[in-house]
Amino acid sequence: MDGYNVIRRLPELAAVERAEGLAAGREALCAHLRAYRRARGHPVTVVFDGARGGEQSRGAGGLTIYFSRVGETADAVIARLLQGSGGGVVVVSSDAEVAALAQRAGAAAVSAEEFGTRLTAAALAALKGEEEQPPAVPAKGKGPSRRLSKAERARRARLAKL
Repeated sequence: MDGYNVIRRLPELAAVERAEGLAAGREALCAHLRAYRRARGHPVTVVFDGARGGEQSRGAGGLTIYFSRVGETADAVIARLLQGSGGGVVVVSSDAEVAALAQRAGAAAVSAEEFGTRLTAAALAALKGEEEQPPAVPAKGKGPSRRLSKAERARRARLAKL
């Protein structure tokens, strides 16, 4: 996950960053991600552009946090992490270059806004004590059915688990 990209795309997190600063925005995102991890059980890795020079930490709540090195972008760190992933990974970023990079590496890409709706749904489901329901897919009308490509079916299966 491209941390600052997500923070600046989600209004709630962007407001925290503007009002309280960069560190507060990071912590607000990490708090949401820890709650999401508890609700869904997925491993979560977030990458921030380099204030701390290449540091990696295993945060509380099972969250892995990376900071890019000085002069390196979070995108480059995400690319490096994707090389050893072997697929089955979902990358969250609204940056078109990062999304294209993820797809070339065999990972699914989700925009920050779409992931924000999933974060909200998981939080609401956790509050209600229910299982999160996948978003409703409208029924298609009559007409020829078209089967999605194998890659697109695999991508959608990964996203459904998100």
